[in-house]
Amino acid sequence: MTRREAYESRTEKFLLPVLAEHQFELVDVEYVKEAGNWYLRAYIDKEGGITVDDCEVISRILSDWLDKEDFIDDSYIMEVSSPGLGRPLKKDKDFERSLGEEVEIRLFKARNKQKEFTGILKSYDREHVTIELEDGMEETFTRAEIALIRLAFDF
Repeated sequence: MTRREAYESRTEKFLLPVLAEHQFELVDVEYVKEAGNWYLRAYIDKEGGITVDDCEVISRILSDWLDKEDFIDDSYIMEVSSPGLGRPLKKDKDFERSLGEEVEIRLFKARNKQKEFTGILKSYDREHVTIELEDGMEETFTRAEIALIRLAFDF
């Protein structure tokens, strides 16, 4: 397990019971470096959506715990937020919740000169994701070839 994975895992283990107590869902925890700064981000959600006040409550609890535990060696910025509309599908529960919904898939490498696909999520497993295209045909992708998969949204 990498240092990054260890930080994410330890934070996730702390947050799960805290969020359950508040009837929130943990969507993801990530520890990433962006523009020279490290960020520890927790994405939370609930039925009807997350408010700024919800984020503040969890942020205070998480901040106090991180100060007490002090297990992250780097200087970092902590954020608690809603996952947003364009959140990627990462975990099985994300895929399960999105079955029957329209998703966008971006590939690392073009398939038949196309890198972006949109369709209805039909099935998934550890290795594959299958969508139904607009013409009714099904297209299956390996997880390894998918750079990004997220719910499609129209404005």
